[in-house]
Amino acid sequence: MELETRVSQMLGAHGDVRLNPTRREMIAQVVARREAIVAANGCLATWTPPESSGRSPMDTYTVRRPQSEKDIDWDSPNNIPMEPETFDMLMDDVLAVLAAKPTLYVTDRVLVAETRFAQPVRVVADRALTALFSDNMFRPVPADLGQSILASRGFTLVAAPYDKVERARYDGRLRKVGGKTSNLAVAMDMDRRVGIILGSAYGGTVKKMMFSVMNYILPGVGVLPLHCSANEGKEGDIALLLGLSGTGKTTLSADPRRSLLGDDEHSWSDNGVANFEFGCYAKLINLRQHKEPQIWNAVLHEAHYLEHGAIVENAMMYPDGRFDLDDARLTPNSRASFPLSFLENVKEPPVGGHPRTILFLTADANGVLPPVARLSPEQAMLWFLMGYTSKLAGTETGIIDPQSTFSRFFGSPFMPRNPDVYADMLGEKMRQHGTDVYLVNTGWTGGIFGVGHRIDIDVTRSLVNSALSGKLSEAEYDLDPLFHLWVPRSCPDVDAAILNPRNTWTDPAAFEHQSRKLAGDFAKAFDKTYGSKGIRAAIAAECPGR
Repeated sequence: MELETRVSQMLGAHGDVRLNPTRREMIAQVVARREAIVAANGCLATWTPPESSGRSPMDTYTVRRPQSEKDIDWDSPNNIPMEPETFDMLMDDVLAVLAAKPTLYVTDRVLVAETRFAQPVRVVADRALTALFSDNMFRPVPADLGQSILASRGFTLVAAPYDKVERARYDGRLRKVGGKTSNLAVAMDMDRRVGIILGSAYGGTVKKMMFSVMNYILPGVGVLPLHCSANEGKEGDIALLLGLSGTGKTTLSADPRRSLLGDDEHSWSDNGVANFEFGCYAKLINLRQHKEPQIWNAVLHEAHYLEHGAIVENAMMYPDGRFDLDDARLTPNSRASFPLSFLENVKEPPVGGHPRTILFLTADANGVLPPVARLSPEQAMLWFLMGYTSKLAGTETGIIDPQSTFSRFFGSPFMPRNPDVYADMLGEKMRQHGTDVYLVNTGWTGGIFGVGHRIDIDVTRSLVNSALSGKLSEAEYDLDPLFHLWVPRSCPDVDAAILNPRNTWTDPAAFEHQSRKLAGDFAKAFDKTYGSKGIRAAIAAECPGR
């Protein structure tokens, strides 16, 4: 029997199923059932068990079936295979758990704002809070959904976030933690379009499962998924910003002169760019109103709780209902989920034309990359593939010097297909639409972290503005032979001396040493991860250190 049919039968036999309740009804249920409490400003505050304060990548599985086996990169540590029989056992268990619950909540939504590629998703859960999260994050079903080529194959996500896996039943089938079988599992069946969340109460698990699903589905219909923010200028020019945590993606994409399409995941089809989501899932730790006023106001504006609905997850809160967003004792990963409409200057619908400019953001703590560089299609494919940034001394135990970090496509855990698929699609689309791609270093200059200084945000903004306006495309460039980057000789409103990082170091020998060290890190990472992955020679030749 098809899994979707089994889910439908379970719902049909249940005595209290709330099918697509209104937003006010969901909020009221969350409060009445004490799944969250109302904060002083009217938003909802909730706290998960410690093991659910973030994603659990080692408990996240993809079902290995003959139909999709060749398309998924099983060498990646992020694609942990699960046997079909184990997935069916989990489905039996989660459906039995949900059948015994007094009330179930079902929401029907879609991902991707471009109707032709809108993916229906049905979320089934025993928590009103899970339903509200899906209402914040996923898009309403469009009236013309029948035009979507994905409409006939919806995805069903079944969630029991506070119930646990029966350890003895799955001994030898799921990973072990401290000698015991893990009591949580997050599993996706790409072929049967069903997902299970059992034992993870972290809201991001719902969101990131669906991102992984979409990042698998869309390339199969000729659409490139990108983990990025996107905004649009007054002339309709689209810009995409890709970068890992700490590179300034959120700060630089929130430009008052440009309309925001979204801050996390977008599709690039033959028609242009579209946001996956209906909302944001923002980090809150050390949030400052003067630095991030849009996010601050979206979460902490005052409203009656039935009209609010932002969900604050795992933030410290005082008895009077006020938050302390600097307190990381519960977790440094406190989050807020809210609709995009809570932000200002948001484009609706969040779709646009083909991107004129793409920015790859990196925070290079080695201090040797230029503050901006232009990339050819092959160079862009390589840097997209590598997804480079730095970990800093003091951020993790044992890190003394800056450490190179590579997360392919700036979203490694959520890109399940073989890597050449995403890289080749980017190169093809760049060439087809004449898209300019720049590498922007928001990290250090004049020395490594602890010796040099971070590039001033005003300098970075000037560089970004010149890239988006097209002024940088008119500059003269020199090729850096070690990193294979085209470095501009000048940029409006920026001191030309800082454009070549060698000029900012007082010790040329130290600069040369650190440059070769970083280039060596690139070469080792490329050879280890992609040496046998069929990456085209023209891309491999652009790897630093070659």
